[in-house]
Amino acid sequence: MLIKDVIPGFELYQPSTIDDALTLLGEHGKKAWKIAGGNDSLSWFKDRAKRPEVVIDLTGIAEMKGIRATDEGIEIGALTSLTEIERDPMIKEKYRVLADAAGKVASPQIRNSGTIGGNLNQDTRCWYYRAGLPCYRAGGNTCFADTPEAMNREHTIFDANRCVAVTPSDLAPVMVVLDAKMVLRKAGSERVVDAEDFFIGPAIDITRMTVVEPDEMLVAVRIPGDWAGAKFYFEKVTDRQTWDFPLVNVAAALKVSNGVVERARVACGGVECTPRRITAAEQVVTGKTVNEGLIRAAGQTSTRGARPLNFNHFKVPLMANLVMRAIRNAA
Repeated sequence: MLIKDVIPGFELYQPSTIDDALTLLGEHGKKAWKIAGGNDSLSWFKDRAKRPEVVIDLTGIAEMKGIRATDEGIEIGALTSLTEIERDPMIKEKYRVLADAAGKVASPQIRNSGTIGGNLNQDTRCWYYRAGLPCYRAGGNTCFADTPEAMNREHTIFDANRCVAVTPSDLAPVMVVLDAKMVLRKAGSERVVDAEDFFIGPAIDITRMTVVEPDEMLVAVRIPGDWAGAKFYFEKVTDRQTWDFPLVNVAAALKVSNGVVERARVACGGVECTPRRITAAEQVVTGKTVNEGLIRAAGQTSTRGARPLNFNHFKVPLMANLVMRAIRNAA
């Protein structure tokens, strides 16, 4: 009989510096689990679906917290809470789409403890996978969500490759729209990865959703000033008004001059394993004055190539309508 609600034992470390945390990750590798707010991690432990031997609590690392202005834009520490991001005056003034998205995550209580790093690094919510079934993502040889009888209304409509799970992050499409840079560190080295390359699909590595290696961690997010003060839009559609993950969400950023769209970036979550940048819709509106005909064309092109599963056909018109609403309201 499978025992639930009892967390298996582990060694707990609480480093106070990034270097100490990276040393621990280098020593323990895949046996270690990084924890920040713990909203996702503790449910994994409780259900015994993940059994790390070592847990590294990052919450005491002050240098990974806070929002700072830089010459290039802003830098946000990976341990900065979602509530801080939602309320920060600089983000609200220059990058409103990020504040709006942060304010739509879960509930106020979860936003108080949840971090930007945790939201971007969280694993998929596919219930077959999280229940501990031996699917492809868990190292097995089948996808339980991709069968005629499966409950897959929350799963992908694009680019499935054995696994049909989607990214649950509300901030992920915003990072793509803002062309954010992810700062990753391991002992002795640092690399900066574009948001579009940070999230990876099952065709690249089916066992994880980001490029973060076991001995590495996300320490900060850098948002360049290119999109500061642009016209933004974010919307999230869920089954419930709060404490729920997106069926589909959309983020958009437009640079408009004299009614003409000079630049555009649009991305959706909940439709693919990674946040999906809608380049076709961007091309439709760039260099043009936005009107209803153009908006409809952008919505129609955004879902081209969609391949819904048995129970998520509704995502196709939902995604098209969200893209239309995003462009209409931003422009």
